[in-house]
Amino acid sequence: MRHDTIVDAIGNTPAVRLRVDAAEGVEVYAKLELLNPYAMKDRVARQMILEARRSGALEEGAPIVESSSGTMALGIALVGTYLGHPVHIVTDPRIDPITLTKLEALGCVVHVVETMTGQGWQSARLERLAELMSGMPGAYWPQQYSNPQNPAAYRTLADELIGALGTVDVVVGSVGSGGSLCGTSAALLERLPDLKVVGVDCVGSVLFGQPDVPARRQSGLGNSLYPDNIDYRLFDEVHWLSDDEAFDATQRLAREQKIFAGNTSGSVYRILTHLAAEAGPGTRLVGILPDRGDRYVDSVYRHRPAGPIATRPVEVPYGTTVTGWSFASIPRENRPVLVFVESNTTGTGMLALRTAVRLGFEPVLLAKDPARYAGLDGTGCRTVACDTESDADVLRAVREAAGKRTIAGLTTTSDFYLEHTARLAAALGLPGHAPETMTACRDKSLTRTALRDAGVPQPAFAVIGDSADIAGAVASVGLPCVVKPVGGSGSQDVLWCADAATAAEHAARVLAVTENVRGQATAGKVLIEEYARGPEYSVEMFCDNGQAACIGVTQRTACALPYFVETGHVFPAELPEATSGELAESARQALKAVGFDRGPAHVEIRMTDMGPVVIEINARLAGGMIPELVRAATGIDLLEQQVRAAAGYPVRLLADRARHAGIRFLVARRTGRLVAITGTAEAERVPGVERVVTTGSPGRAVRPPRDAYDRLGYVIAVGDSAQEVLETLDAAVRLVDVVTDQD
Repeated sequence: MRHDTIVDAIGNTPAVRLRVDAAEGVEVYAKLELLNPYAMKDRVARQMILEARRSGALEEGAPIVESSSGTMALGIALVGTYLGHPVHIVTDPRIDPITLTKLEALGCVVHVVETMTGQGWQSARLERLAELMSGMPGAYWPQQYSNPQNPAAYRTLADELIGALGTVDVVVGSVGSGGSLCGTSAALLERLPDLKVVGVDCVGSVLFGQPDVPARRQSGLGNSLYPDNIDYRLFDEVHWLSDDEAFDATQRLAREQKIFAGNTSGSVYRILTHLAAEAGPGTRLVGILPDRGDRYVDSVYRHRPAGPIATRPVEVPYGTTVTGWSFASIPRENRPVLVFVESNTTGTGMLALRTAVRLGFEPVLLAKDPARYAGLDGTGCRTVACDTESDADVLRAVREAAGKRTIAGLTTTSDFYLEHTARLAAALGLPGHAPETMTACRDKSLTRTALRDAGVPQPAFAVIGDSADIAGAVASVGLPCVVKPVGGSGSQDVLWCADAATAAEHAARVLAVTENVRGQATAGKVLIEEYARGPEYSVEMFCDNGQAACIGVTQRTACALPYFVETGHVFPAELPEATSGELAESARQALKAVGFDRGPAHVEIRMTDMGPVVIEINARLAGGMIPELVRAATGIDLLEQQVRAAAGYPVRLLADRARHAGIRFLVARRTGRLVAITGTAEAERVPGVERVVTTGSPGRAVRPPRDAYDRLGYVIAVGDSAQEVLETLDAAVRLVDVVTDQD
């Protein structure tokens, strides 16, 4: 076939029938993507770079910077340098000499990181990439793991399969960034709705609910991160292979089929032949073989297994930790339903829905007004509008949404629906909290009473329901004091009061409020409490089998008094071990006092001269993206553990790294209308910054923060110490400007 350029030669690879042991009439094909100029990811490189040039994201002659240790690097090098762009590849010591030589021969600059960071080699590479981007104005980062052009590139592969074979019953592919198998199968399913999609992963990869093992030796598949390009709804089945099993299969592929390929191809071959042996007559199976074997001459092809190689997989429930060849079924049409009753609006609510999809559930969000939740479209959840204030309406909606499928559990990420969810879970016989425990946590006056009865240190307090009692309550508590509603959230209507008149005025104002931000009736009570002096921390707890585990302590930074809005966090706080222990024990005693014994909790504590005093118990995960800080710093995915606990699954609370992470919220300096938030691209390039997110839209009314709803975005950074994180956040936030019509 004639082509005018090497870039045009990408694609149109052959589909070759394999000789395998199978029933008569079973056809098995290998799509030889390894016969692209370099490998399968040449398709992605071409798609991403050409689209970036078309859209203006990549200007003529501008540099391209990408993180890769394998064939994506070669594809970027091929297309980028051919089109006249300087190409910088960030990689790690696992890169093989052949790939390194090819990259250098193609004219790339190769940057090799020297040490692994908390999330393995990938996070180390991304940190180095950010450093490079900060010094290269106009540089383009393709971002293969989240770029939608990655899966889009494989529509042509699906077209080629249909053109060559007409129909396909089973497609098998490796999963790393998620682009190849998800892109191919999504396009095939449009025309072949009965197609079975089988993913192949490696032991020690997090992609399908496994704990991370950064030292795994397989390359080209698996991941220590969760790429945005994986659509878990497409998969029917997933297989995991150990390093020994994958390398043995790769050698078998060469010996049996005369295809000299890499370990991703070998892994696909092992699963493909297993499925073929069990297939009925007339079944047509295709395996996608991504890369050649020349990179693996001294590793895979000279490897000898440490013990016997499994000849059949072990079937396990999805979410079970595996150590060797295993598989789990995750049928698209019959996944267990996990119901979310409303959501928070701080960001982790949408992440929780995506986490449920990743763990093999179909999340169903019950919401009175689904339009209040930005980002729902990208979560993969099903939304059902119903009156979430009516238990009867919610129960009816749950049963209708589930149909004949299993209801795995009920949960929520919203403070305002903790009591509802506990009652509903009990009514359905599902795992959940005792409703009275949730009531004791949600009503801060009941929390105070429970803590007092248990002897847990806390501020002096008074509860009033009538304006006539305000003066006496303030006198009993003393000044300065804090006035707050008993059922609020997000620091809304929480005020520090220096004098009795201010306290009386604010308490009367709170008592006059009859509905909260969700339209629920307020309790008609106000809490007036002593102002506890000292730094404030939150203790992130998780109760499993009645045992309260301390995940860590978060250092909190709030805006200037009289308000209490958190403007930043660092996790974990750098504290003496004894101080951290005191805070953790105080949190345990507080949870015991209210009867809290399962799932996540976020306990706010001030460390006073007299020791820790409990400010609030939140019977849920922390807001303010703290779960994301915990994940980045320790590897513990608290959102995943909440979902697992809600479904009655075992939880995993072991840290696999020891770093620090922090967040700084973007807020307005003055009252007005938002015009723009500028400088975010520059802030993202600051080394150590993990992400910059804006949530405020132009035209929105803004003000200096009085509650959490006044935040307009955030910056998250990761580093090896709290001080490093704070310095990174300072540098990034200095580059961001929240512009209002009053500036």
